[in-house]
Amino acid sequence: MKLIGKFDTRRDAEMAVERLVQQFDIDRTKIVVAPEGEANSAGTEEAGSDNAAGMPSPEARDDAELNGRVVVTVEVSDDVAAAEVHDAFGEFDAAEQGAK
Repeated sequence: MKLIGKFDTRRDAEMAVERLVQQFDIDRTKIVVAPEGEANSAGTEEAGSDNAAGMPSPEARDDAELNGRVVVTVEVSDDVAAAEVHDAFGEFDAAEQGAK
């Protein structure tokens, strides 16, 4: 079964992936991260390195690709792994969750 989480920020999607790999031992090859639409996207909100630069680089940034949510798809084979994926998606504020 494939589980899907849609995240508003690339940072939240990446944190969920790291939780799945590091804590729940889900094989990274079973995880796909992609934009929700056709265009590249860092999510719908700036976060992490997409935020404005701080000192010593005071120039504002406006180059974050905010073209839709970041979708994480995880292939699992049992209900225990599915529950772990669901927990990780929830911990990092997946805006939507579903199955395929």
